[in-house]
Amino acid sequence: MTAEQAPRWTVIVPVKGTAAAKTRLVAGLGPLLSAGAAGPQDLARALALDTLAAVAATAAVRLLVVTADPGLTGAATVVPDPGRGLDAAIAAGLNAAAGEAPQTPAAVLLSDLPALRPQDLSAALTACLAAFAPAARRGRSAAAFVPDAEGSGTVLLAGAQPSALQPAFGVDSAARHAQHAQRLELPLPALRRDVDTVADLAQAVALGVGAHTAAALAGLLVGTRVGRGRPEGAHPALDDALGELLRRGSPS
Repeated sequence: MTAEQAPRWTVIVPVKGTAAAKTRLVAGLGPLLSAGAAGPQDLARALALDTLAAVAATAAVRLLVVTADPGLTGAATVVPDPGRGLDAAIAAGLNAAAGEAPQTPAAVLLSDLPALRPQDLSAALTACLAAFAPAARRGRSAAAFVPDAEGSGTVLLAGAQPSALQPAFGVDSAARHAQHAQRLELPLPALRRDVDTVADLAQAVALGVGAHTAAALAGLLVGTRVGRGRPEGAHPALDDALGELLRRGSPS
């Protein structure tokens, strides 16, 4: 299938209001955030902005963002977040996708993938598309999903059309999605590295985060003088990863 023949996808990215986002990560970063130039909202927004930038740069993809944060809209199509949690936000996005393109492939992507690159998403969507026909022949929904790095969560859920998706995100979502969708263990570490904890963040930085996350983290490092009297309780693995980030500079 050539690029011209490839179907156009609708990719739905639900983004929490940043004031309520990433509570576990913010708690773990407490020693850095307390004195840093960047704050929790800056970091949460940066993770989302890098994810959205990668999706927007992916060929044959229409980005649909479900959010109540006006700072995250950009050039994407925006669906207002109904404010009743992740499931309701995803449902709003799927309803919008079904209303505009009911017969074209659709996917739900998490918004905390700061190392994601367009080629990662493109490869994942191609793999999902290849899985739809065999699944349908076996009497299953024409749907597939990519688990997170740990294997228990889900970073991407895709279907041949919006109505094929039965989203069940949250803790241990991979087991729930496996009941109706094909599990794809893709060798795409940047796609599969969502960020909920400090350890996740260190891994994402080692993979190479986008410009927004790099800038937010650089602000944290400058503010806390990491390596020159590191606050007690800070994480050495994160210090090393962020120090390397600063040494090599932010990605273009």
